Amino acid sequence: MAPKAWTTKEVEAALRGQCEGRHRVAPGLYLRIEAPKPGEGGRASWSFRYQINGRSRIMGLGAVGDVTLAAARRKAEEALLLVRGGADPLTLREQRAREAAAAALAARMPSFREAAQQHIESQQAGWRNEKHAAQWAATLETYAYPHFGDVPVDRIDTDHVRAALNPIWTTKPETASRVRGRIEAVLDSAKVRGWRSGENPARWKGHLALLLPKKAKVQAVEHHAALDWRDLPAFWGALAARGGAAALALRFAILTAARSGEVLGATWAEIDTVQRLWTIPAARMKAGREHRVPLSDAALAVLAEARAAGDGEGDARVFAGRGSGGGLSSMAITMMLRKMKRPGTKKPWTDAAGETVTAHGFRSTFRDWAGEATHHPREVIEQALAHGLKDKAEAAYARGDLLTKRATLMAEWATYCTRPAGAVLPMHKAAAQ
Repeated sequence: MAPKAWTTKEVEAALRGQCEGRHRVAPGLYLRIEAPKPGEGGRASWSFRYQINGRSRIMGLGAVGDVTLAAARRKAEEALLLVRGGADPLTLREQRAREAAAAALAARMPSFREAAQQHIESQQAGWRNEKHAAQWAATLETYAYPHFGDVPVDRIDTDHVRAALNPIWTTKPETASRVRGRIEAVLDSAKVRGWRSGENPARWKGHLALLLPKKAKVQAVEHHAALDWRDLPAFWGALAARGGAAALALRFAILTAARSGEVLGATWAEIDTVQRLWTIPAARMKAGREHRVPLSDAALAVLAEARAAGDGEGDARVFAGRGSGGGLSSMAITMMLRKMKRPGTKKPWTDAAGETVTAHGFRSTFRDWAGEATHHPREVIEQALAHGLKDKAEAAYARGDLLTKRATLMAEWATYCTRPAGAVLPMHKAAAQ
């Protein structure tokens, strides 16, 4: 026989007596009475407890002072009918709350910040990776929101956009250009959603191009401190003597002339040791095109060391951080380079200007060596660096990736890197064209 439902008088008696705990007062309906806290009275609330799909759930129905027993019982009965019909009342309530919030947002004009957040959410699935979405949010948070983040999106004008861009247009031209493009995209998205009309105040052609200097006129060349190629064999000896994933990753980056981000994101699924190839998918390449990297004997030896230290298969990172299967941080390589000292000194390895060398700088080291110490054609060297040809006519006819020639180039590079410091190697002529 089911327990008798409580009356209002029984509920009031339990409250007066401060009967702590949870009491079943009707089917699925519970009264919870909490002990009074110092300086406060006791608390009492209604809840509906139920099971659905084998899962126990509790849905709050409000405080006793705000909801009468009759109202709580009615709410519990309505929820019980939903459960018997196979619906989850708590999920339905959460869904209705979201719909109400969306309707409230649609009923008023969103701010630029809110419009930007909606645009990012709608586009995120099509972007290369989570880092790209984070960069979008971070640049707008840093450079746009302080100026007009809380301004209704339909009121953003040219003065707002210029206020955000002017402080960084000449000092951080690359960043400023990206910020402008992202503001333009958010405002275009807002127009499609019916929040704006008219021209986009962040557009470049025929608008901001008349108010701001071209990026090419103010573009500062980003400097990555690079080791002189003549010092590389000595550096390699010091690097090869170091243990750890950071040293392995840098050795592989040097041998492949790849960007450090491409190396740190490499997975075993991209590596084919039989074909001696590392195939980097387009989504991880700066130019957005798949890039094949021929692997020298020295590069394969580094991979063998990495495989022995990690998972060595599938989607696992080739160069994992210590104690985890996750990726190694680029800061780990940077910190290692700062700690490395030239043999017999307390000074770090530096470039000609005295700046500590960087991981990215070894691409310049490779480029200088290939251009000064070999006879390999320029297009082979540039292809090894995954650079596109600047001459559009030349690029239109360059359909292949010169893999065979690049394999020869990278083998020579590996021989040079790993030779004993001070040894002399003859310059080789490139293979017949």
